[in-house]
Amino acid sequence: MLRPCGRACHRTFTSINHPVLPTPPRLNLQTNNLLGEVGALATRGQLNEALSLFYALQTHCNQTYATLFHACARHYSLQQGLSLHHYMVAHNPITPPDLFVSNHLINMYAKFGYLDHAHQLFDEMPRRNLVTWTALISGDEACKVFRSMESRNLISWNSMIAGFQCRGRGAQAIDLFVQMHLDGLEFDRATLLSVLSSLNGVNDIDDVVVTKFCYQLHCLVIKTGFILGIEVVTALVKAYSDLGGDAADCYRLFSETSCHRDIVAWTGIMTIFSERDPEEALSLFRQLRRENLAPDRYTFSIVLKAYASLATERHASAVHSQVIKGGFGGDTVLANALIHAYARCGSISSSKQIFDGIEFRDVVSWNTMLKAYALYGQAAEALQLFSQMDVKPDSATFVSLCACSHAGLVEEGTRIFDSMLERYGIVPLCDHYACMVDILGRAGRVGEAEKLVSRMPMEPDSVVWSALLGSCRKHGNTQLAKWSWLQRVH
Repeated sequence: MLRPCGRACHRTFTSINHPVLPTPPRLNLQTNNLLGEVGALATRGQLNEALSLFYALQTHCNQTYATLFHACARHYSLQQGLSLHHYMVAHNPITPPDLFVSNHLINMYAKFGYLDHAHQLFDEMPRRNLVTWTALISGDEACKVFRSMESRNLISWNSMIAGFQCRGRGAQAIDLFVQMHLDGLEFDRATLLSVLSSLNGVNDIDDVVVTKFCYQLHCLVIKTGFILGIEVVTALVKAYSDLGGDAADCYRLFSETSCHRDIVAWTGIMTIFSERDPEEALSLFRQLRRENLAPDRYTFSIVLKAYASLATERHASAVHSQVIKGGFGGDTVLANALIHAYARCGSISSSKQIFDGIEFRDVVSWNTMLKAYALYGQAAEALQLFSQMDVKPDSATFVSLCACSHAGLVEEGTRIFDSMLERYGIVPLCDHYACMVDILGRAGRVGEAEKLVSRMPMEPDSVVWSALLGSCRKHGNTQLAKWSWLQRVH
């Protein structure tokens, strides 16, 4: 795997003959707003959407690069971080990144465990600051550095705990916090936020033990007065939810807090209910509106997700109006959510109208519209839209193209499946094989479907076996149906 790094990375890129790259447009107000949207998406954890929009803009800004590198590190998105670094170097092969961006790159590589590259970047920096030095503490050698420190302050402890949390090593983060507390050391809000976020990344401790620790941490939060901070309450609510806690208990904790509940807290509790009780999520949305809070783009996306599961076109239109009134009419992510909501409400024409009005369509925009056509079996429209796609398709794109099967377009479906790897370099997954099995089975080509399953490079999952079983039943192949059923069960 390529690992770009510092000036060495710049030398590598500049020594190769590159195709002429598009000149980044000068920043204007609209571009600045869209870059702000990229940053907001990354901050909210919607990294794929943020990167997709950023690449579509072909505009380069140190602040945005730094935000995206930080998000890649926070979500431990190794491949996205590497790709972004390559992209940055390819579009600026002469000038090394500035101090601000370099610090975020070092932090990212250290948290990925790429310490040689983090050190190389560090060694080649013409200027360093305290943040530069601190960034290295989040790497695999963090424990060694941490233990060798003659004196450790709160920042040192927090850096270690945050480093474990960012790398998905929740058990180590918890152990370090327990050690810190037993040693009688004081902690702060940042410590608690890292520890609470770590509870969802504990794979080697029993869930009952982790839940008990969450209760103990809750008591400690109350005892120390940090329960008065809305960020801590929001993190605590999310921790309980991630651990399978009852939504009503999460709401009780949210509603009983004496501190001011900001839009982030409201959106957090709405997110919990949107997955378990969409009607309650919409009730919460109406409540926050009565309290004169202004929804942000993430709040609206949760509302649209809830409406998509139970609403009529009238309800979707009402939220659409509020999105425009709130100043988010040009927001790509919300436009994508509106496409989905209108499609689920049965208004495919409204979905297409929203799609056509998006100025900067990302791959999610195309996939959502393709999925809308697939939902109603409009294979011809889906294939025509796919032919117009001006961004690189991803794995989800080809799942959406299962609309072909509903119209009996077997050859077209087969051609698209074969093009995944040959033309686009996308390795088919179980979902794609299940789609092809379904396409062949619907056309009565059960033998071909069985051969496709036998050639799969991975173990077929229950969805693949179910598709094959359904084909066998439909066309009376009882022997193969029995075999498929046994494979599905086992």
